[in-house]
Amino acid sequence: MTTPAHDGAAGAPDAPDAGIRQSPLDAAHRALGARMVPFGGWEMPLSYPAGTLAEHRACRADAVAFDVSHLGTVHVAGPGTFDRLQRALANDLRKIGPARAQYSHVLDEADGSVVDDLIVWWLGDERFDVMPNAANTDRVLDAVGGSDTTATRAVIACQGPRARERLATVFPAGAAVPRFGVGEADWKGSAVRFAGTGYTGEDGVECAVPVERAGAFWDAVLGAGMAPAGLGARDTLRLEAGLPLHGHELGPGITPLQAGLAWSVGWDKAVFTGRDALLAERQLGPRRHLVGLATDGRQPPRAGSTVTAGGTPVGTVTSGNFSPVLEHGIALALCDTSATCTEGASIAVELRGRFIAATVVGLPFVRRGQRASA
Repeated sequence: MTTPAHDGAAGAPDAPDAGIRQSPLDAAHRALGARMVPFGGWEMPLSYPAGTLAEHRACRADAVAFDVSHLGTVHVAGPGTFDRLQRALANDLRKIGPARAQYSHVLDEADGSVVDDLIVWWLGDERFDVMPNAANTDRVLDAVGGSDTTATRAVIACQGPRARERLATVFPAGAAVPRFGVGEADWKGSAVRFAGTGYTGEDGVECAVPVERAGAFWDAVLGAGMAPAGLGARDTLRLEAGLPLHGHELGPGITPLQAGLAWSVGWDKAVFTGRDALLAERQLGPRRHLVGLATDGRQPPRAGSTVTAGGTPVGTVTSGNFSPVLEHGIALALCDTSATCTEGASIAVELRGRFIAATVVGLPFVRRGQRASA
């Protein structure tokens, strides 16, 4: 999916576009004054009147609620489902078990590049919810089978160091789920599925709520003290955490090895789509790798900018933004492994016809619990 442009200012909500999908919480976002933007075939909130910077900092210091209903859900169940997913996905489900979640990929058979990155919720014996990126739901459905149940639920991500504390006053079963645990429980007469997952670098719980109860659940978590946060903050949070985004750090021509995600590959599996291509790349070594970049000033590198070392082009920025915690520019970039792009190296990034100095730094840029200095 594509990333919305970061804009900390809140403006008037855009008019609905009949050509794209709306979240079950669309009316609630508009009532809160959200700035709505197209995102992966959906219209979703970019920010609320407090602005992206305030929403970002609220997630790092307290708790926020994101509507991530644009993400897909593919339900796969029945005899043979485990084996089918083992063949279709790169990671190895034998590492976990029922009531657990796992990060994985659907890969291209020819070159091992990432068709989509996703989370698998293992609900129970031969019952799984596979959670792809918004624009890739059909591709994942083709790969794993099952049924697209996206339209039946809203997904609300409660994130931040106080998210569980606040969620416990509304939905104790969800608040108690362990990190990367999965559960199902009743909430006011409706079955809610939940997992100890998120995309912010902070602790949190994602709750899949039936559409008929979504508005009430959203109101309840906001009433418990969670601030609403939009996709602008979700993007700056995931960037500070060094988390990859499909269409930027992952996608056509980019393999898990290049993105630093070799840990997410089930190398011991005899068969999975893209295995031969990844094994060949592992033997030779990837030609490029993902690195973190930091600039001294507030102006960040932008996606597509050229990275140079000693005046020679050595890579391309995949994501860049201002870090609200570190208060300077940060970026992820794919750089040639043969180049001097190791931690501590000084490089330069092209930005609108000029070059700005940057340093290669370790990831993540910001660790869980780290706060802004002011």
